[in-house]
Amino acid sequence: MRGGVRGPCHSVPPGKVCELTPIVHQLSLNENHWPMLPGVHEAASTSLASINLTGDALAARLESRLAAELGTIPGRVVAGAGSGALLQQFLAAHAGPGSTVLHTWPSFDLYPLLIRNAGAEPVAVPDDPGGRQDLAAVAAAVSDRTRVVLVCNPNNPTGEVLGPDRLAALLDALPPDVLVLVDEAYREFADPDAIADAAELAEVDRRVAAVRTFSKSHGLIGLRVGYLTGAEEVVAPLRRTTPFHRVPTVAQAAALAALDAGGRMRRQCREVAAERDRVRRDLRGLGFDVPPSGGNYLWVRLGSRNQEFVDHLAAHGVAVREIAGAGVRVSTGLPVANDAVLAAARGFAGQGDRSDGFAGEAVR
Repeated sequence: MRGGVRGPCHSVPPGKVCELTPIVHQLSLNENHWPMLPGVHEAASTSLASINLTGDALAARLESRLAAELGTIPGRVVAGAGSGALLQQFLAAHAGPGSTVLHTWPSFDLYPLLIRNAGAEPVAVPDDPGGRQDLAAVAAAVSDRTRVVLVCNPNNPTGEVLGPDRLAALLDALPPDVLVLVDEAYREFADPDAIADAAELAEVDRRVAAVRTFSKSHGLIGLRVGYLTGAEEVVAPLRRTTPFHRVPTVAQAAALAALDAGGRMRRQCREVAAERDRVRRDLRGLGFDVPPSGGNYLWVRLGSRNQEFVDHLAAHGVAVREIAGAGVRVSTGLPVANDAVLAAARGFAGQGDRSDGFAGEAVR
């Protein structure tokens, strides 16, 4: 897909007319397509009556509520304009010119940009041959210039989930002066018994901080609300970089209402995960190489045919993304959108030559 609205034309043979296909299902952005959580619309609407007033400019009420949810103190929590903004603030506070920040790859494709924005140098550490984040290689890449290690869990776009043992092993291998920021934007879609809890780990290891967002699990991507938790001395510098409104009034109201609907949120995340797993099961049945995922998306690995698959889905009204030349990320939508993915994938599988490694042999 190009431009986000219609299918591609770059593969049309010379002399043929390109007929653009409208994109019906937008599955390239990891959005939450489930219904708005109860109480959110009403809270946001009511808050509009006071947007002419300063209100809670430092989001103290939201931070106190988040601290209570986490079982910690407000001084260890800072709210901000989504996890992306908090990532940038963290890097600006704890990295900078002359330093390096390590991250696995493929991972969130904005990490290199955010690191450079902070004046630091990004160091991407490739996955191991099995497609897993190579945390041993991350530890080995640390130098005396390294200030921060970024870990995405579940990893976007591969969906890999890091359990407590693997995260603990990484920490054991790192020097005491290197901070580890765990990006947990998608953790609510993962099995809670399988995924490491960086917020809990931060309570006992001052090197660890966790950043989370309301954009995905709570469906507030249009309002930009997130939070970061860690040791007070790690969190405090971020407060100085948001001297005015940390989170706008309307977004605060919506976030507080979303927290009140926590039970519904968790049920909806389980429903999303069930749809994700259904699509994975059927794609694997067609011969696609799709590893398990703990996010609200799947990672489809087709090698040289990645872009061909993206174009094929776009031609059938479904937008997905190729990332880093390594695979295609397919977000999980409502069942009708997921059915459209599977219908298009069946056609694509029917075109495949089994010698290209994607069909049959890839199921493992």
